[in-house]
Amino acid sequence: MASDPRPLTEGQRSYEARRAAKAGVSLDKWLENKTRTQEAAARAERKAAEASQRSTRKPGFFARLIERAHKPL
Repeated sequence: MASDPRPLTEGQRSYEARRAAKAGVSLDKWLENKTRTQEAAARAERKAAEASQRSTRKPGFFARLIERAHKPL
């Protein structure tokens, strides 16, 4: 959690400590797991954005040939 640019306020820290206690883990493990989950979600979002960006490109040469071959005369 040391790499987090924004340190937790006292209220946020107590809230996270209660959630960690409810889950049965230490506060450090809870925060570590939380950042790992957030990073995974951000990676998945970036990957989805890249995939949608790739799908907007013009189809390649062979894809256009296949598409033209499938059209009726």
